[in-house]
Amino acid sequence: MKISNHGAVLNSDEITTLLDHLLEGNNYSLPVCIWGPHGVGKTELVKEYCKAKGWNFAYCAPAQFEEMGDLHGMPEICSSNNDPSSKVTKYIPPEWIPVSKGPGILLLDDVNRAEDRILRGLMQLFQTGGLFSWKLPPGWKIVCTANPDNGLYSVTTLDDAMITRMVHLSLAFNAKNWAVWASENGIDRRGIDFVLTYPESVTGKKTTARTLVQFFKLISSIPDLKKEIIKVGIIAAGLLDDTTVSSFLSFVRDELQEMISPEEILNAKSDIEFLILKTLKGKDGHIRVDRISTLCDRLLIYLNSGEYKFNEIHRDNLAKFIGIDGIPKDIKTRLGMEISKITGLEARKLLKNKAIANILLASL
Repeated sequence: MKISNHGAVLNSDEITTLLDHLLEGNNYSLPVCIWGPHGVGKTELVKEYCKAKGWNFAYCAPAQFEEMGDLHGMPEICSSNNDPSSKVTKYIPPEWIPVSKGPGILLLDDVNRAEDRILRGLMQLFQTGGLFSWKLPPGWKIVCTANPDNGLYSVTTLDDAMITRMVHLSLAFNAKNWAVWASENGIDRRGIDFVLTYPESVTGKKTTARTLVQFFKLISSIPDLKKEIIKVGIIAAGLLDDTTVSSFLSFVRDELQEMISPEEILNAKSDIEFLILKTLKGKDGHIRVDRISTLCDRLLIYLNSGEYKFNEIHRDNLAKFIGIDGIPKDIKTRLGMEISKITGLEARKLLKNKAIANILLASL
């Protein structure tokens, strides 16, 4: 496990699993701060977590606070509960405070972009779950996001008193986890193939998971990327780093965006080996390992999604796919092992097939 200055470095699935323990599995809980570079998906992770759990979600960006009243609310003079004839000053919760009961998450987004005086005021909220006269409704948890204090971002350094009031986790981009999310959210499959083929491209000043999604949405209406490659290049240059632009244009020119899809593999009625090899071979006639690796990742994501009813045609085609000569043995082994882990999938029966079992055993 890798440890950074801001806690363990985890992918989105690992953080989601840990949030179950930190926010739901314990009667005692601390605010959680998720650190990571811009555009890596910190905010989206928290939103998706609430959506999956059926929890309420409230959003606040403390950097927008100009006065302390924006944080703790405005004072109001009212009657004392103990003595109606006497007057006391209470603070009305500001509008960003949720009013319904939990469970829910209050997200304080980009918390360390707030001014130092706002951060000092947040310390009581982290410690007690409220400020002055008000508290968060029952069942609400606090999660923060923050950019690293590494000189690359305009952020306020959190002092030790602030740091020690939270549990810290660092989110790292993971191409396969992102591809699962992208598949579930209708992102252009050509974009998914690109990220799986060039995962190293998703780390840059301009190129992030967020800007790539924006780019893929803008080109999704272009049916033939190669035919309109100049337009594609112009759009890419407006959103992404130069190296990513070059990689994507090479991806298009090399016709990798024409790669066969998992659906086409499983539902093929003609010679599946011909269809697959047609898109997996490079110009030299040899199978491209990067292409087959990307295709296997896409296939596993599709099998895990459960978006179809698995039938004999799918099973036969999957068997033919695993049996294709020229696919590296280690990739066949990994594919077989990952298929065996998919809960409730009839494709796992495939592994009991003697011919396929022999292929997988031979690759060990």
